[in-house]
Amino acid sequence: MEMLLMGLCVAVFGVGVAAAAFGATMRSESSNAPAQAQLPLINAVAPTRFFSDSIVKPAATPSRPVPIEVLLLQIENHVRMEQAAAELFIAGPTQDKLHSKTNSPFVN
Repeated sequence: MEMLLMGLCVAVFGVGVAAAAFGATMRSESSNAPAQAQLPLINAVAPTRFFSDSIVKPAATPSRPVPIEVLLLQIENHVRMEQAAAELFIAGPTQDKLHSKTNSPFVN
């Protein structure tokens, strides 16, 4: 029972401190509000962009789209290499085969 009363007292004290801090914060903002209203208005300046002022656009280079067949062929080759590596690992699983690099150009 004593612990319950002690916890209740601490909780009430904490709420009181929080209310006092909140009230002090709100009073300081409201006292500064009239002073801010009396300040003269200044015209807003458009913000400068950091890199946009010095952008040099490259000359237009004609780009040809890559045919879809070429992309599909590269994907098929990559899949075949990965399948071959998986079959090699399944045939004889070793730590070296598990961590070996592939010959695919898509892997960094």
